[in-house]
Amino acid sequence: MAPPLRYDRNTYARHDIPGTTRRSLLAGVAALGALGAAGCTRVATASTTAGGDLLDRMRAAGVVRLGIAGEIPFGYIDRNGELTGEAPELAKAIFKRLGVDRVQPVPTEFGSLIPGLNSQQFDVVAAGMYVNPERCEQVIFADPDYQMLDSFIVRKGNPKGLHNYQDVVEKKAKFATGTGYAEIQYAVDAGYKESDILIVPDQVAGLNAVEAGRADVFAGTALTTREVVKKSAKAEATKAFAPLVDGKPHVDGGAFAFRPTETRLRDAFNVELRKLKKSGELFRILRPFGFTEAEMTDLTAKELCGG
Repeated sequence: MAPPLRYDRNTYARHDIPGTTRRSLLAGVAALGALGAAGCTRVATASTTAGGDLLDRMRAAGVVRLGIAGEIPFGYIDRNGELTGEAPELAKAIFKRLGVDRVQPVPTEFGSLIPGLNSQQFDVVAAGMYVNPERCEQVIFADPDYQMLDSFIVRKGNPKGLHNYQDVVEKKAKFATGTGYAEIQYAVDAGYKESDILIVPDQVAGLNAVEAGRADVFAGTALTTREVVKKSAKAEATKAFAPLVDGKPHVDGGAFAFRPTETRLRDAFNVELRKLKKSGELFRILRPFGFTEAEMTDLTAKELCGG
């Protein structure tokens, strides 16, 4: 995949659950990857049929191969060694409706998802991937199954009154965020000097930095910040907000990605996704992973691709 023009928050794990360490998570992904590799290392050659015939081939095989990145809560291996997360659980529901009863995970690094998809190592990316114009030049997206705003982790009571990136700049707050997070660019766009940003591995490390006073604020997604502070006696999450991009409030959206030739599969997926949204079943699938009604969305891939 060509280097992104903007930082991606999807590069590393964004949420941890009690009792699960990053090391155990990665071990589970590796084990599952070996299992997947034993079954099949590559999907069938891409079709030349207009609109693609991958859906027909998956129906015949009875399985869809999901590219995942081992990220909680988007797609990961739970304590029992089972594949779960908002994207795999949604995939199970939609592909069953499409006549494909089984999902097979193919774990990889996040940065390898698009190259792996386009080199046919798996059939679809199911990793909560944000839709942006750069990625839209390489893959086609279903419509987003969730939207996401930003939020800050701050000391209890929010003593510096930090509610957005402009506040951070104006009040000269010590700013931290995660490795590869989109929030890096949002802060820079607001006027924060990039070299002054404290970069930490993830939101757990961000919480620790705020609690220890090494940072006044840690920026992340509204979902991950509100989850990670639940047991903290020293920190809290601010109200979710939309960062400014080119002077306008920006809302991110995550979706499934498909090879550009597979428009028929993408369109069939969208039909079932719309049904799940209308019935409320989508929210019931995502809610156990920390999503709220505020993260449900009618955004389209076309809007986020800039088309």
